[in-house]
Amino acid sequence: QVQLVESGGGSVQTGGSLILSCAVSRYVDIKSMGWFRYASGKEREGVAAIVSDGSTAYADSVKGRFIISQDAAKKTLYLQMNNLKPEDTAMYYCASDNGSVMDCSDGYCIPYDRLSWGQGTQVTVSS
Repeated sequence: QVQLVESGGGSVQTGGSLILSCAVSRYVDIKSMGWFRYASGKEREGVAAIVSDGSTAYADSVKGRFIISQDAAKKTLYLQMNNLKPEDTAMYYCASDNGSVMDCSDGYCIPYDRLSWGQGTQVTVSS
């Protein structure tokens, strides 16, 4: 089973930037990876995903501000977060799968139930 460890969260002010990292124990049999967030009182939502062919998908709420990327040699998934807003405050998680990791409709993405979750990394954006 693939093990994922998230890092890079922190506290920033509105407009700030952060880079999240996700260390992957085994970079094999992975078709897609993604970043997700879980804010208090809300459902876990998909933020961004990247497929093995390099194609990406973003929730409308972060499109144009966040960039997902991966470095297979370093076995690491990244999320560059720019122009952060208070509504981005959440615990952020990464996930991988040998299929798709999230389903998007009308710009809103949700993770598939079969995904496994790590401990996450907290992002707090103050106004």
